[in-house]
Amino acid sequence: MLERTINPDKGIYPATPDYVHALEVTGAGRLLFVSGTMGLDVIGRAPESLQEQLDLVWANLRRILTEADMTTDNIVRVTSYLSDPDHAEKNQAARLEALGARRVPTTAIVVRTLTPEWMIEIEIVAAA
Repeated sequence: MLERTINPDKGIYPATPDYVHALEVTGAGRLLFVSGTMGLDVIGRAPESLQEQLDLVWANLRRILTEADMTTDNIVRVTSYLSDPDHAEKNQAARLEALGARRVPTTAIVVRTLTPEWMIEIEIVAAA
């Protein structure tokens, strides 16, 4: 699988260092589309703090990726759904920690979650 970052430097606003405008993937044999995943523990309970939910959501995503014989290195797209715009900075920090030096297209959207205790939901696309 080959990847090529697409970040035009003219005629569009610049991408910030934490994401890329686009990522071209060629030669991928498998695509994994992961449903919105919450920061819930193994019995489906949401911790009270945003940081705990962020830690759990990324642990849950890593678990799903492992089951598909993939890692966070296979992620090619991240969409975050935040219950509050004030969660954006911590969400960004958690994403950067989870992905390391890897930068992928990402979107964060502020929404009303299905359950008030859920502060974050993340869906990903991965390729291998």
